[in-house]
Amino acid sequence: MLRTVTVGLDGSAESRAAAEWAAREARLRGLSLKVVHVREPDPEPVAQAPLVGVETSQDWTENLPWEATTGIALRHPGVDVIGELLTGRPAVLLAKVADAAELLVLGSRALGAVGGFLLGSVGLRVVAHARRPVVLVRAGEQAPDEHLMDPAGVPSAAAPFRPVVLGIDTEKPDGTLLGFAFDSAVRRTAPLRVVHGWSLPPTYDHAPAVGYDPRATFARHMAAELSEVLRPWRQKYPDVVVIEESRHRAPATAIVEAARDASLVVVGRRNRHGSLGSRIGHVTHAALQHAVAPVAVVPHD
Repeated sequence: MLRTVTVGLDGSAESRAAAEWAAREARLRGLSLKVVHVREPDPEPVAQAPLVGVETSQDWTENLPWEATTGIALRHPGVDVIGELLTGRPAVLLAKVADAAELLVLGSRALGAVGGFLLGSVGLRVVAHARRPVVLVRAGEQAPDEHLMDPAGVPSAAAPFRPVVLGIDTEKPDGTLLGFAFDSAVRRTAPLRVVHGWSLPPTYDHAPAVGYDPRATFARHMAAELSEVLRPWRQKYPDVVVIEESRHRAPATAIVEAARDASLVVVGRRNRHGSLGSRIGHVTHAALQHAVAPVAVVPHD
C-alpha cells in the first residue's frame, strides 16, 4: 500500500500550521498528503433531536477536509492532496491512520518564543500509541523558521535548512531512530546534530576528594562511545555532515537547548507497556513540551 504523509486537521490554527508543514514534508519525500478530520459522534440526545444550528455545524465539519485540500493543493503545487472524514474518538482513529502512513503530523499550541508546545491529551495519546513516527508542529510555525537566515539576515525558505537534531541513548541505540534522523537530514541537505547527554556515575562523586578528577576521562569515554555508534551510519550516509555532541548534562536539557537552532528534532519512544499503559519517556516528553522546533517521535523496539 502506498504510504502518505498524513495530517490531522480540526480547523484550529495549530492544525493548519501542521498541515502546511506536512505538505512541505510530503514534497521532500515525494509522497501524497492525506488530510484527515475526525468528527466526534453527537451525544445521544442531540442525535435523536438535533438542536438549532447543529446542521450548520455538521456541514462545516464535513466540508473541512475538502476545503483544506483545495487550499493546500493551490499553495503547494505538485503535491497530491487527498481528504478523508472519519467519525469516532480522535485519539483512537488518529493512532490508527498513523499506522498506515509514512508519518502522522499533528498541531500543538505554542507557549511563546521560548515556551515550546502545549500538548493536549489527544496528541499525547496518539504519540504514546502510534506505531509510526508522529511529528508535532507548534502554532505559528512557518517555512522560513526551519531555515538559516539569507545573506541579508532575513528569514527565507530559500536559505539552507537548519540542522536536524537527534537525541540518542548510546547504551541502547536503535536503527529505526537513527535511520529516520539520517534520512531527514539527507532530504533537507542539512547537517545532523547528534546530542547525547550523560551524568557521572554516583561512585565518581568522591573521586576529587582523593586527588583525582575523572570527569575528563569519562567525557572522552562517552564521546568515543557516541562516535562508535555513529560510525556505520556515517559510512551509510557519507554526504551527511554529522556533528557529535556528547555533553555532561541531563539528556532532556541538552536536546531542548539544541532544538533552538533546529529544523527538526528527532527523539525516540520505546514500544513498551506498563501497568498504566503506554509510556512516552521523560526525555521525549520534555522535548514535546519545550522544544521550539517541530518534534518527530519515532517508536522503536
